[in-house]
Amino acid sequence: MSKETTKAVLLETGKSIFLKRGYTNSGIETILHAANIPKGSFYYYFSSKEDFGLQVLDRFAEEVRGNFERCLGDESLTPLARLRKYFEEVCVRLESQECRNGCLIGNLSQELADQSEAFREKLQRIFDGIRDRYAECLKSAQEAGELPPGLDVTELAEFCLGSWQGAILRAKTTRSVAPIRIFINILFGYVLRSPD
Repeated sequence: MSKETTKAVLLETGKSIFLKRGYTNSGIETILHAANIPKGSFYYYFSSKEDFGLQVLDRFAEEVRGNFERCLGDESLTPLARLRKYFEEVCVRLESQECRNGCLIGNLSQELADQSEAFREKLQRIFDGIRDRYAECLKSAQEAGELPPGLDVTELAEFCLGSWQGAILRAKTTRSVAPIRIFINILFGYVLRSPD
């Protein structure tokens, strides 16, 4: 394997294991064994487990951004239809995993925000980026007349983010997408409504 491939395999394996077991319960040996990569390779790419974890988070956040751009950048749909498409696609993916994994960003926030300032700051930046992308889409919806002009789209985006993360947490607990379906129905049926 090339150096880039080895690092990518380690990060992808780490993401998968962190989603299943959490950060604290995932040892470097377990990750290396699952990736079928010798131990010496790990410290060539990462200075510590924390450094590795932060890079796994960066990789996951990049995937989230890619999904955003694919869904929220789809100019063939109205802004609110784009946002709904994003939530629906994640719902389908979580259902295919029997709602066992949840969201790595949410999971690690619960596990590590009080344990590591580096993780807390990274998670905060990722959440802020997600909120800002929601707000951008909601602003477009406002400009298209899908939402009332007086709404604060940043506050609305923060509400969407918090509610979404809560719905994913509940889905993980209930092993059902029912909480996510309720979130989507309430959000688009009652909260994000046109001014008329």
